[in-house]
Amino acid sequence: MEALCRDCFATDPGEGPACRRCGGRRLLRHPALFSLAIAHVDCDAFYASVEKRDRPELRARPVIVGGGARGVVSAACYVARTRGVKSAMPMFKALAACPDAVVIKPDMAKYAAEAARIRAMMEALTPLVQPLSIDEAVLDLSGTEALHRAPPAVVLARFAAAVEREVGVTVSIGLAANRLMAKLAAERDKPRGFAVIGPAEAAAFLAPQPVGVLPGIGPAAARRLAAAGITRLGQLAALDERAALARLGEEGPALAARARGEDPRPVTPGREARSVSAETTFEEDLRSLAELEAVLWRMAEKLAARLGAKGLAAGGVVLKLKTARFETRTRQVRLPTPSRLPETLFEAARPLLAREAEGTAFRLLGLGAQPLLPGAEADRGDLADPEAPRRAAKWRAVEALRARFGQGAVGPGRGLRRR
Repeated sequence: MEALCRDCFATDPGEGPACRRCGGRRLLRHPALFSLAIAHVDCDAFYASVEKRDRPELRARPVIVGGGARGVVSAACYVARTRGVKSAMPMFKALAACPDAVVIKPDMAKYAAEAARIRAMMEALTPLVQPLSIDEAVLDLSGTEALHRAPPAVVLARFAAAVEREVGVTVSIGLAANRLMAKLAAERDKPRGFAVIGPAEAAAFLAPQPVGVLPGIGPAAARRLAAAGITRLGQLAALDERAALARLGEEGPALAARARGEDPRPVTPGREARSVSAETTFEEDLRSLAELEAVLWRMAEKLAARLGAKGLAAGGVVLKLKTARFETRTRQVRLPTPSRLPETLFEAARPLLAREAEGTAFRLLGLGAQPLLPGAEADRGDLADPEAPRRAAKWRAVEALRARFGQGAVGPGRGLRRR
């Protein structure tokens, strides 16, 4: 059995419960430990951990990073999580569950800077680093053993210790033969964990799990599978390609393969944006269409700016609304041609909003781009809309003025905030 001490990095820690070299008890044993190279790295309660690092007096306190009373939880430390606080939970519910929590307003610039430090440390291990979010990434360390003079498991253990020592936060690591199983492994042993799932045990590990454990299967998909008589991954894995296609449609064979632990996706450096959006939570619930449209316009401007910054265009728009009762409504529509102009995004979403704004009180409005297309395809103009290139040039001029003089330098009246 291959073994590793996560404290002194010895690969011969002995058979006992403590390392014979350093006495540490964080021992990792697995028959495939030194042959696996795909790792999923997830920072533990990242935002809250950074705040606790900067304010040591909060180390034992429950900490919530989030907005005001009408906002939501961006992150919660593990102390707060034991009290029932979860990410994306409405703040008033979080404070009801954990009334003694210390609430800290998010400092995204600080978190981004610390994430960049950790990302640089990852990239020193391998060029194959694919960020998944600000605090999460997948790495492929295949072929790096000669460079580091150690197998990937040892390199990752050293990396985790270095992050803790130099950045002051902890990470959890999953090591496996592919991206899917590495992610599931990382979730097994949090916080400050290191878990391994080998290819020989993947199917057996997954079989008894509920289908919702598989990334990409949300509540709605789980209900559809349950309606087809499938509640456990073992049932899904047992379907051959023909049966999966017949019972579950086009996505069936891929779902069945993933339920068996199969995942052919490579680790691709850089991050492919899956979605771009902008949203805001109101200080007071809004009902009137005019007030909601003013907010929609501001979100269209933000979305357009974010698309431009990423070199992307919208092939359609998704309107997101959350009612005063925390019910979420999403509506979407395709655009005739790709665009990143705020007026085009706004005009596409406006009818969707009008159909929903019939006296309902809303607490949140968001606007997203779906699907995402290359920015070069945006606003080229055609016979149906020959003025699109001119409007695009106008918007670029507005962006240039705002970059020089500030966001409030120029803009249409409908974007003004209500007094």
